[in-house]
Amino acid sequence: MDFGKVIFMTDLDGTLLTDDKRILDKDMDAIERFRRGGGMFTAATGRGYAMARRVAVEQLELDKHNMPAVLFNGAGVYDFNRDKFLWRCEVGGFARDYIREITERFGKKYDIGLLGLEVLCEHEVYVPLVNETERMHLDMESVSPKFVLTDEIPEGGWLKFLFAAEPDILDEVERIARCGDFPDVQWVRSQPIFFEGLPKGVDKSRGFAELIKLLGAEDRFSVAAGDYLNDEAMIVNADLGASVGNAHPDVRAAADIVVCDNNSGAISEIIDYIERL
Repeated sequence: MDFGKVIFMTDLDGTLLTDDKRILDKDMDAIERFRRGGGMFTAATGRGYAMARRVAVEQLELDKHNMPAVLFNGAGVYDFNRDKFLWRCEVGGFARDYIREITERFGKKYDIGLLGLEVLCEHEVYVPLVNETERMHLDMESVSPKFVLTDEIPEGGWLKFLFAAEPDILDEVERIARCGDFPDVQWVRSQPIFFEGLPKGVDKSRGFAELIKLLGAEDRFSVAAGDYLNDEAMIVNADLGASVGNAHPDVRAAADIVVCDNNSGAISEIIDYIERL
Protein backbone atom coordinates (compact mmCIF):
# COMPACT_ATOMS: atom_id res chain seq x y z
CA MET A 1 0.00 0.00 0.00
CA ASP A 2 1.10 3.54 -0.75
CA PHE A 3 2.05 5.12 2.60
CA GLY A 4 0.65 8.41 1.29
CA LYS A 5 -2.83 6.94 1.67
CA VAL A 6 -2.39 5.91 5.33
CA ILE A 7 -2.76 7.50 8.76
CA PHE A 8 -1.22 5.44 11.58
CA MET A 9 -1.93 6.05 15.26
CA THR A 10 -0.13 4.12 17.98
CA ASP A 11 -0.45 3.84 21.72
CA LEU A 12 2.74 4.74 23.60
CA ASP A 13 3.25 2.74 26.81
CA GLY A 14 3.38 -0.99 26.15
CA THR A 15 3.18 -0.54 22.38
CA LEU A 16 5.58 1.95 20.80
CA LEU A 17 7.66 2.30 23.98
CA THR A 18 9.68 -0.57 25.37
CA ASP A 19 9.32 -1.57 28.99
CA ASP A 20 12.12 0.88 29.86
CA LYS A 21 10.34 3.69 27.95
CA ARG A 22 12.54 3.80 24.82
CA ILE A 23 11.71 3.77 21.12
CA LEU A 24 13.76 1.08 19.41
CA ASP A 25 16.00 2.20 16.56
CA LYS A 26 14.31 -0.28 14.21
CA ASP A 27 10.91 1.21 15.04
CA MET A 28 12.14 4.78 14.59
CA ASP A 29 13.75 3.87 11.27
CA ALA A 30 10.45 2.35 10.09
CA ILE A 31 8.51 5.44 11.21
CA GLU A 32 10.85 7.70 9.25
CA ARG A 33 10.49 5.47 6.17
CA PHE A 34 6.71 5.62 6.56
CA ARG A 35 6.82 9.42 6.80
CA ARG A 36 9.10 9.80 3.79
CA GLY A 37 6.52 7.82 1.84
CA GLY A 38 3.83 10.34 2.75
CA GLY A 39 2.32 8.49 5.70
CA MET A 40 0.79 10.37 8.62
CA PHE A 41 2.14 8.99 11.90
CA THR A 42 0.93 10.02 15.34
CA ALA A 43 0.12 8.75 18.83
CA ALA A 44 -2.87 8.24 21.11
CA THR A 45 -2.02 8.04 24.79
CA GLY A 46 -3.60 8.13 28.20
CA ARG A 47 -0.88 10.55 29.23
CA GLY A 48 -1.66 14.20 29.80
CA TYR A 49 0.23 17.10 28.27
CA ALA A 50 3.36 17.05 30.45
CA MET A 51 3.83 13.28 30.34
CA ALA A 52 3.13 13.03 26.61
CA ARG A 53 5.36 15.91 25.53
CA ARG A 54 8.59 14.09 26.31
CA VAL A 55 7.78 11.38 23.78
CA ALA A 56 5.71 13.37 21.28
CA VAL A 57 8.23 16.19 20.88
CA GLU A 58 11.61 14.98 22.06
CA GLN A 59 11.45 11.54 20.42
CA LEU A 60 8.74 11.46 17.75
CA GLU A 61 9.11 15.15 16.77
CA LEU A 62 5.41 15.45 16.06
CA ASP A 63 5.77 19.23 16.27
CA LYS A 64 8.22 19.31 13.37
CA HIS A 65 5.91 17.13 11.30
CA ASN A 66 2.84 19.30 12.11
CA MET A 67 1.09 16.22 13.44
CA PRO A 68 -1.28 16.54 16.42
CA ALA A 69 -1.64 13.74 18.97
CA VAL A 70 -4.51 12.33 21.01
CA LEU A 71 -3.97 12.81 24.77
CA PHE A 72 -5.89 11.98 27.95
CA ASN A 73 -7.17 8.66 26.49
CA GLY A 74 -9.15 10.55 23.86
CA ALA A 75 -10.32 13.64 25.75
CA GLY A 76 -8.00 16.00 23.88
CA VAL A 77 -6.28 16.50 20.53
CA TYR A 78 -3.13 18.57 20.97
CA ASP A 79 -0.97 20.39 18.42
CA PHE A 80 2.59 20.50 19.78
CA ASN A 81 3.72 22.69 16.89
CA ARG A 82 1.28 25.48 17.75
CA ASP A 83 1.26 24.46 21.43
CA LYS A 84 -2.52 24.41 21.71
CA PHE A 85 -5.52 22.11 21.99
CA LEU A 86 -7.38 21.67 18.72
CA TRP A 87 -10.21 19.80 20.42
CA ARG A 88 -10.99 18.81 24.00
CA CYS A 89 -13.83 17.40 26.09
CA GLU A 90 -14.20 17.88 29.84
CA VAL A 91 -15.66 15.70 32.53
CA GLY A 92 -18.36 17.81 34.20
CA GLY A 93 -18.75 19.11 37.72
CA PHE A 94 -20.22 15.75 38.74
CA ALA A 95 -16.70 14.27 38.74
CA ARG A 96 -15.87 15.78 42.12
CA ASP A 97 -18.99 14.18 43.64
CA TYR A 98 -18.20 10.85 41.97
CA ILE A 99 -14.68 10.86 43.39
CA ARG A 100 -15.99 11.70 46.85
CA GLU A 101 -18.55 8.88 46.80
CA ILE A 102 -16.11 6.27 45.48
CA THR A 103 -13.39 7.13 47.99
CA GLU A 104 -15.89 7.18 50.87
CA ARG A 105 -17.24 3.75 49.93
CA PHE A 106 -13.72 2.41 49.45
CA GLY A 107 -12.65 3.80 52.83
CA LYS A 108 -15.36 1.83 54.64
CA LYS A 109 -13.55 -1.43 53.82
CA TYR A 110 -9.93 -0.43 53.14
CA ASP A 111 -7.25 1.98 54.29
CA ILE A 112 -7.57 5.06 52.08
CA GLY A 113 -3.76 5.24 52.10
CA LEU A 114 -3.78 2.31 49.67
CA LEU A 115 -5.28 4.53 47.00
CA GLY A 116 -3.69 7.12 44.70
CA LEU A 117 -5.72 9.72 42.82
CA GLU A 118 -4.91 12.19 40.04
CA VAL A 119 -7.07 14.82 38.37
CA LEU A 120 -5.65 15.82 35.00
CA CYS A 121 -6.40 19.23 33.51
CA GLU A 122 -4.99 20.84 30.38
CA HIS A 123 -1.51 21.61 31.73
CA GLU A 124 -1.80 20.70 35.40
CA VAL A 125 -1.85 17.45 37.36
CA TYR A 126 -3.53 17.57 40.78
CA VAL A 127 -2.90 14.76 43.28
CA PRO A 128 -5.33 14.55 46.22
CA LEU A 129 -4.28 11.01 47.31
CA VAL A 130 -0.77 9.54 47.18
CA ASN A 131 0.32 5.92 47.54
CA GLU A 132 3.41 4.03 46.38
CA THR A 133 1.89 3.33 42.95
CA GLU A 134 1.20 7.03 42.44
CA ARG A 135 4.68 8.05 43.61
CA MET A 136 6.24 5.59 41.19
CA HIS A 137 4.08 6.94 38.36
CA LEU A 138 5.02 10.57 39.06
CA ASP A 139 8.72 9.78 39.49
CA MET A 140 8.87 7.75 36.27
CA GLU A 141 7.33 10.56 34.23
CA SER A 142 9.15 13.42 36.01
CA VAL A 143 5.86 15.25 36.60
CA SER A 144 5.60 18.13 39.10
CA PRO A 145 2.01 17.85 40.37
CA LYS A 146 0.06 20.02 42.75
CA PHE A 147 -0.72 18.14 45.96
CA VAL A 148 -4.14 19.42 47.05
CA LEU A 149 -7.41 18.08 48.41
CA THR A 150 -10.05 17.20 45.83
CA ASP A 151 -12.24 20.11 46.98
CA GLU A 152 -9.33 22.51 46.43
CA ILE A 153 -8.93 21.70 42.71
CA PRO A 154 -10.25 24.60 40.59
CA GLU A 155 -13.58 24.18 38.84
CA GLY A 156 -13.60 23.37 35.13
CA GLY A 157 -10.93 22.05 32.81
CA TRP A 158 -10.95 18.49 34.18
CA LEU A 159 -10.19 16.18 31.24
CA LYS A 160 -10.00 12.97 33.25
CA PHE A 161 -9.37 11.55 36.72
CA LEU A 162 -7.38 8.47 37.57
CA PHE A 163 -7.19 6.04 40.49
CA ALA A 164 -3.84 4.30 41.01
CA ALA A 165 -3.26 1.21 43.17
CA GLU A 166 -2.07 -2.36 43.15
CA PRO A 167 -4.30 -4.47 40.86
CA ASP A 168 -6.24 -6.26 43.62
CA ILE A 169 -7.00 -2.97 45.37
CA LEU A 170 -7.96 -1.33 42.09
CA ASP A 171 -10.32 -4.23 41.35
CA GLU A 172 -12.41 -3.06 44.32
CA VAL A 173 -12.38 0.56 43.09
CA GLU A 174 -13.53 -0.60 39.68
CA ARG A 175 -16.28 -2.73 41.24
CA ILE A 176 -17.55 0.25 43.24
CA ALA A 177 -17.48 2.52 40.20
CA ARG A 178 -19.18 0.13 37.80
CA CYS A 179 -21.87 -0.90 40.30
CA GLY A 180 -22.63 2.65 41.37
CA ASP A 181 -24.89 5.31 39.90
CA PHE A 182 -22.36 7.27 37.86
CA PRO A 183 -24.08 7.75 34.49
CA ASP A 184 -22.08 10.71 33.19
CA VAL A 185 -18.63 9.16 33.05
CA GLN A 186 -16.84 6.66 30.82
CA TRP A 187 -14.84 4.15 32.88
CA VAL A 188 -11.73 2.45 31.51
CA ARG A 189 -8.96 0.29 32.95
CA SER A 190 -5.93 1.75 31.19
CA GLN A 191 -3.35 -0.46 32.93
CA PRO A 192 -3.61 -3.08 35.67
CA ILE A 193 -2.67 -0.31 38.14
CA PHE A 194 -4.77 2.54 36.65
CA PHE A 195 -8.55 3.00 36.52
CA GLU A 196 -9.86 6.16 34.85
CA GLY A 197 -12.94 8.31 34.58
CA LEU A 198 -13.35 10.05 31.21
CA PRO A 199 -16.09 12.23 29.70
CA LYS A 200 -19.07 10.13 28.65
CA GLY A 201 -18.65 8.82 25.11
CA VAL A 202 -14.92 9.56 25.01
CA ASP A 203 -12.19 7.04 24.28
CA LYS A 204 -9.14 6.85 22.00
CA SER A 205 -11.36 6.00 19.04
CA ARG A 206 -13.28 9.26 19.52
CA GLY A 207 -10.02 11.19 19.78
CA PHE A 208 -8.67 9.50 16.63
CA ALA A 209 -11.85 10.39 14.75
CA GLU A 210 -11.62 14.03 15.84
CA LEU A 211 -7.96 14.18 14.78
CA ILE A 212 -8.76 12.69 11.36
CA LYS A 213 -11.46 15.35 10.82
CA LEU A 214 -9.10 18.14 11.88
CA LEU A 215 -6.49 16.93 9.37
CA GLY A 216 -9.01 16.38 6.59
CA ALA A 217 -7.75 12.80 6.41
CA GLU A 218 -11.11 11.03 6.17
CA ASP A 219 -10.11 9.35 2.90
CA ARG A 220 -6.95 7.83 4.33
CA PHE A 221 -6.67 4.18 5.38
CA SER A 222 -6.58 4.26 9.18
CA VAL A 223 -4.29 2.03 11.25
CA ALA A 224 -4.33 1.78 15.05
CA ALA A 225 -2.01 -0.16 17.36
CA GLY A 226 -2.23 -0.83 21.09
CA ASP A 227 -1.88 -3.21 23.98
CA TYR A 228 -4.51 -2.57 26.66
CA LEU A 229 -8.25 -2.15 27.19
CA ASN A 230 -8.16 1.62 26.62
CA ASP A 231 -6.87 0.86 23.09
CA GLU A 232 -9.57 -1.64 22.18
CA ALA A 233 -12.15 0.76 20.70
CA MET A 234 -9.49 2.47 18.58
CA ILE A 235 -8.27 -0.89 17.28
CA VAL A 236 -11.79 -2.10 16.50
CA ASN A 237 -12.81 1.06 14.63
CA ALA A 238 -9.66 1.52 12.53
CA ASP A 239 -9.48 0.08 9.03
CA LEU A 240 -6.59 -2.04 10.32
CA GLY A 241 -6.36 -2.76 14.02
CA ALA A 242 -3.05 -4.14 15.29
CA SER A 243 -2.25 -5.65 18.67
CA VAL A 244 1.21 -6.16 20.07
CA GLY A 245 2.05 -9.64 21.30
CA ASN A 246 2.13 -8.53 24.94
CA ALA A 247 -1.43 -7.13 24.75
CA HIS A 248 -4.37 -7.94 26.99
CA PRO A 249 -6.17 -11.06 25.64
CA ASP A 250 -9.31 -9.05 24.79
CA VAL A 251 -7.25 -6.62 22.73
CA ARG A 252 -5.50 -9.41 20.85
CA ALA A 253 -8.89 -10.96 20.09
CA ALA A 254 -10.24 -7.64 18.79
CA ALA A 255 -7.31 -6.93 16.46
CA ASP A 256 -7.02 -7.75 12.76
CA ILE A 257 -3.35 -8.64 13.20
CA VAL A 258 -1.15 -9.53 16.16
CA VAL A 259 2.56 -8.71 15.90
CA CYS A 260 5.59 -9.12 18.16
CA ASP A 261 5.82 -7.58 21.63
CA ASN A 262 6.71 -3.96 22.42
CA ASN A 263 10.34 -4.85 23.13
CA SER A 264 10.92 -6.49 19.74
CA GLY A 265 10.00 -3.92 17.06
CA ALA A 266 6.21 -4.10 16.86
CA ILE A 267 5.78 -0.79 15.00
CA SER A 268 8.35 -1.81 12.40
CA GLU A 269 6.47 -5.07 11.86
CA ILE A 270 3.16 -3.23 11.40
CA ILE A 271 4.66 -0.80 8.89
CA ASP A 272 6.13 -3.71 6.94
CA TYR A 273 2.66 -5.29 6.91
CA ILE A 274 1.04 -2.06 5.63
CA GLU A 275 3.61 -1.87 2.84
CA ARG A 276 2.66 -5.38 1.68
CA LEU A 277 -1.08 -4.63 1.51
